[in-house]
Amino acid sequence: MLRFSQRLDQDRAAAGPSPRAAFMQTPARAQPSRLPTLAATAAAVAVLYFASEVFLPLAIAILLTFALAPVIAKLRRAGCPRSVAVVGSVTAAFLLLSAFSIVVAMQVSEVAQNLPTYQYNIVEKIRTLKEAGSENQILDRLSRAVERIGTEISRPGPETRVSPEPEPERTPLLVEIFSPQRPLEMLRNIVNPLIGPLATTGLVIVVVIFMLFEREDLRDRFIRLVGYGDLHRTTEALQDAGARVGQYLIMQLVVNITYGIPLAVGLWLLGIPNAILWGMLAIVLRFVPYIGPVIAAALPLFLAFAATPGWSLLAWTAALFIALELLSNNVVEPWLYGSRTGLSPLAIIVAAIFWAWLWGPVGLVLSTPLTVCLVVLGRHVPQFEFLEILLGNEPVLDPKERLYQRLLAGDPDEATDNAEEMLEEKYLVEFYDTVAIPALLLAERDRARGALTDAQVAQLAESTRTLVANLEEIASEEEGEEEDVSAQNAEDDDQAGEYDLPLGDGKSVLCIGGRGELDDVSASMLSQIIRIQGAEVASASHEDLKPGKIRTLAFEGRNAIVVSFLDQDSLRHAKFIVRRLKRLAPATRVGIVLWQENGQWRTDAKVLVDELQADFAVSAIVEAVREALSDEIPRPITLPHPKIARRSPSRKGRGTDIEETPVGPSVG
Repeated sequence: MLRFSQRLDQDRAAAGPSPRAAFMQTPARAQPSRLPTLAATAAAVAVLYFASEVFLPLAIAILLTFALAPVIAKLRRAGCPRSVAVVGSVTAAFLLLSAFSIVVAMQVSEVAQNLPTYQYNIVEKIRTLKEAGSENQILDRLSRAVERIGTEISRPGPETRVSPEPEPERTPLLVEIFSPQRPLEMLRNIVNPLIGPLATTGLVIVVVIFMLFEREDLRDRFIRLVGYGDLHRTTEALQDAGARVGQYLIMQLVVNITYGIPLAVGLWLLGIPNAILWGMLAIVLRFVPYIGPVIAAALPLFLAFAATPGWSLLAWTAALFIALELLSNNVVEPWLYGSRTGLSPLAIIVAAIFWAWLWGPVGLVLSTPLTVCLVVLGRHVPQFEFLEILLGNEPVLDPKERLYQRLLAGDPDEATDNAEEMLEEKYLVEFYDTVAIPALLLAERDRARGALTDAQVAQLAESTRTLVANLEEIASEEEGEEEDVSAQNAEDDDQAGEYDLPLGDGKSVLCIGGRGELDDVSASMLSQIIRIQGAEVASASHEDLKPGKIRTLAFEGRNAIVVSFLDQDSLRHAKFIVRRLKRLAPATRVGIVLWQENGQWRTDAKVLVDELQADFAVSAIVEAVREALSDEIPRPITLPHPKIARRSPSRKGRGTDIEETPVGPSVG
């Protein structure tokens, strides 16, 4: 058999350069400049702002096309001709929108006419509030303070000259000139304000009809323009955008209708004037994220405040809105929404502000579907990937990277919160196996290539210890559940999963860190999992493996000793550690854990065990627990003793000479 050093050199040669060498030899790649993308984005925003009269109708038409496309597809599958399906759907949609707009306009006019009748109730309630405040002398004190401040501000300064005889102030007279209007002028004054909205509506109708007729042709032209070299990605992007936007518009409309109709009925039963108007406005305003429901509730609440002299109507109206919001948010929306928009809550708010600034109230209503289109663009077009990162709700970091970042920042509390969220669906051993240990491997790689200072390594190790201590309560809960779970798995072995571990009753295990502080933390994680299985376990630091301290470790009664290594180049050191531990505890199984994220070895595991002369060598926490709690007998280790000197008679009879005779290998 080759010597261990020779075998190690062969393994390194077969595996290629080490991570540190690869890092040092890899030339720095120039990062692509973001300046052209930012410049193009700024230019696009400027064009959308200054050419809003062109792009706003076009955006409305595109969104209506997305919304009506599923309806037309269903009509086509039912056997309806294409022309009838398109024209009929568009006509029905715009007739409904026109009727909706006419009713809203009539209701708003009626509310404007009735506002003076609410003046008395408003004045009386303000007077009541003022009298209630006067009893406590709050409003009086505020009023006197305001009067004193106003007097002090209006007092003339010392340099101001006071005229001895001020001239009397002259009040201007208002003069109003009436001139008879001709019928043509009156008609012009009525028609002129309607020309713009009517022209925009007609343009939107025509564009929607042609887009629906030529939807497939437009799709092909778009693919040929931007994605001809990657048909799969472009087709997926178009389908994703159509599904997200269309589903959002349809489902949001259904949710708003199920909210607006009960609201109108409830307000009518309470006696709120123009209840139909407030229900219809709620249907429209709820398209505006977060702000819309507040505005939809504020107007009826103000009317309830002004309609009657008492306060009961205001309280009942507020209760109605609260009940409908709870019902809609917790029952209707989860039931109807098969999927979300893919936007983060902050992105929805920022998008609403941006599109409102760009296109006014119409942009505010269209903000969410337009932003969904941008997120889809960023998901499938590499140049606009930053849009998905900024606006999407998908995690941009892997769980292991997120945990590593939090631990590196010295924030174990947030790391604990993230871990507890994942532990709602995972067991602790699965969390350590898929998230925590890979995060430590990232830290070890950064340490090996010199990216982390000693202070940063110490801080990261301390944060990880705090995380492990914070998860002790969850470990205790799992320890109490382990007996029942194991009994259930014993009854049905077919359901045994990847993370089913043996019981450790009556076993004693010692977990030790191999070479550094990060190894010590990984050993603490392993000891915590072994403790959950019911075994008596202790953990030790890598400092305890030094020649002056190793004999102080408690080896007596241990069934297994497990040494943890995160550094992949620690095999030589691992061999020395195994030898020392085998000398001191010959009746104990000694093994190593050379942590691997994917569980792949550079060499065969059996060959590695033979070279290390260990009882086991594993790469994952599940294997380590199973080996530590195994009932196998420790394998003997062959240790070459140094040459022993013994005395032999001298040939000339002058005393004795020293003869060095090698002693054969011994076991133990």
